[in-house]
Amino acid sequence: MNNTTTDFVSWFRSVAPYVNAFRGKTFVIGFSGEMVTDVKFVSFIHDINLLASLGVRLVLIHGARPQIQLRLDESQLETQSVMGMRVTDSAALQCVKESVGRVHHEIAALLSLGLPNSPMANASIHVSSGNFVTACPYGVIQGIDLMHTGKVRKINAQAIHARLEQNDVVLISPLGYSPTGEIFNLTMENVATEVAIALSAEKLIFLLDTLDSAATSVGNPEALPRELTVAESKSLLENKAAATSALLSDEIRASLRCAIKACETHVTRTHLISRHCDGAILQELFTHDGIGWMISQETLQALRKARIEDVGGILQLIEPLETEGILVRRNRELLEIEIDRFTVFEHDGVILGCAALYPFPEEHACELACLAIHPDYRDLGHGNRLLKHIESKTISQDIRKLFVLTTHATHWFIEHGFTEATPAELPKAKQNLYNYQRRSKVLIKHL
Repeated sequence: MNNTTTDFVSWFRSVAPYVNAFRGKTFVIGFSGEMVTDVKFVSFIHDINLLASLGVRLVLIHGARPQIQLRLDESQLETQSVMGMRVTDSAALQCVKESVGRVHHEIAALLSLGLPNSPMANASIHVSSGNFVTACPYGVIQGIDLMHTGKVRKINAQAIHARLEQNDVVLISPLGYSPTGEIFNLTMENVATEVAIALSAEKLIFLLDTLDSAATSVGNPEALPRELTVAESKSLLENKAAATSALLSDEIRASLRCAIKACETHVTRTHLISRHCDGAILQELFTHDGIGWMISQETLQALRKARIEDVGGILQLIEPLETEGILVRRNRELLEIEIDRFTVFEHDGVILGCAALYPFPEEHACELACLAIHPDYRDLGHGNRLLKHIESKTISQDIRKLFVLTTHATHWFIEHGFTEATPAELPKAKQNLYNYQRRSKVLIKHL
């Protein structure tokens, strides 16, 4: 195979697990009125159609702020804002309804397109809308009545689920209705968050106008973490440091608050992505690292005892190192027998590191073996975490001598407190198994 074919096969294999995991899951996606006017919006709609064709259940919530403002300017109407919310009187509400309706129908028309010049050119994506959102007035804030500006009171989750069961894409506008027949102007963020909570969505996704790629760049020392727990998100919002404040726009702060609320209430994860990147939603969902921020209730990283179902992941991790002669070969049968010896480092369900511990209690020693980290995640401290964990397990067995045999990582182990030794200093049982052709270095650490 040539490099292009190899790259394609590798890419397709990396994407396949996500396709399988996302099928039948519900994603709620919120995007602004600014995004609707962007030249990349048609590409985004194609990506939405692609997700729908893969079996993802989609609920789209759109905004319309710039379209509303344009209509107000045309009508020469001025409105107040309180805490970032527009005061909507009767005249302004008429402009809101006209603008939201126009945007809503434009999006529905685009969703009816297939992917041109592709097998999806004749794809049939059905779009559903309805009065799914019951709203109530926001009330009086700072002495000002917001009138027809409202907030979500209730979501008709049953009706939305019924549309999703029919494989429809559900499109919801930032308007809500009261039982008395009133209409309220809502924020896209409020609607998207409440819909995601009501549906217990797998993901709530916001495509943001101001999220700078520099804010999430791994190479930027001032970058914010790509992954945040709810607790870390709250801490970030409370951080008054100038550097942090400079990276957190009002839009990002508002979205983080929505993410916290959603992840504390039934939503598995919330993603914040820059809308300015072409294919942003595909890059975020179908690559392991993503390109935006991901907020979850708990951390996605875990050091844990290996289970029998981890054997395939461990083999995939260590086989390239075995081929290079860095690790001793272990077949699946041996690995299954010894799986209780292994600890794995897992991130978002993917095994990125492993290590095994073999005790020699008669000689008060333990062997660290098969320490491996995925090449894309080295130099990030994960190997050190695994080593510390193995050291703790060794001490918990009332053993203070840890040894390792290595052909390539001598310096790394010395940097972590090991000293060179001879095969004669190994436990007797291990001496009998020492491979003099391989001539591994023996290193020992006294804990």
